[in-house]
Amino acid sequence: MSVIEAIFLGVIQGITEFLPISSTGHLTVAGKLLNLVSEEHPEQWTAFIAIIQLGTLLAVFVYFWNDILNILKDFFRDNLIKHVKYSEQNINSKLGWLIIIGTIPVVIIGLGFKDIIEGALTKNLYIIASSLIGLAIILALAEKVAKFKKDLKDISIIDSLIIGTAQAVSLIPGSSRAGTTITAGLFVGLKRETAARFSFLLSIPAIFASGVLQLFEALKFVDQSMVVNLIVSTIVSAVSGYLAIDFLLKYLKKNSTFLFIYYRIGLGILIIIFLITNIIKP
Repeated sequence: MSVIEAIFLGVIQGITEFLPISSTGHLTVAGKLLNLVSEEHPEQWTAFIAIIQLGTLLAVFVYFWNDILNILKDFFRDNLIKHVKYSEQNINSKLGWLIIIGTIPVVIIGLGFKDIIEGALTKNLYIIASSLIGLAIILALAEKVAKFKKDLKDISIIDSLIIGTAQAVSLIPGSSRAGTTITAGLFVGLKRETAARFSFLLSIPAIFASGVLQLFEALKFVDQSMVVNLIVSTIVSAVSGYLAIDFLLKYLKKNSTFLFIYYRIGLGILIIIFLITNIIKP
């Protein structure tokens, strides 16, 4: 892998992690097209992807730094110091609970179905293409039936569980964490920008936990020749991830998600064409 390829992959990781278009799908296709996925040592590719994902974690931490601090401060004050009833807590304290509750499904499903999720079948590009197209159709349906009325202060515990369950669905490659959670947010009546903002806040525990766990597993497959590329790609993924978050939040204030719906369908069809013509292997 060259430094240019490392930069390219970092840009892909950062942008696609936060736009509803699937980072796994894009990185898998890019890796295979660039012949970076070694059949003899596929674990090195897995390790590379696991580590550069930490760049996107840094991006969401930096972008939402003030939100995170306020949520933590008010959550601990209302629940550990003052013992305020949930109904009387402020929006930051409630968001703390909603993020915790919304994270439960992905923890249960992620640990319970770890072997299936990480199995060879779910890395299959036919499955990724199907997920890209399938979620695009569901997101289009959400756009048609959504009421776009709720702000962050209006999110209920049930809403959080529904969105959290959708986040667990994103463990299927090609689904997209942002895609599934924003879709669920629209179904429960959130405004588009609100759905995206809650999606990003909800992603923090999941990305942090999976990133740290994968990091320890991945380090044993990292050799000295990968270090520079890993550093470069991780930094680039952080910068591009930050820009992607900022873009999406501003974009969804005035626009629908149909741009991403059309893109997902187009990419899914393109992957299938590549597979049928043997340009890339499943």
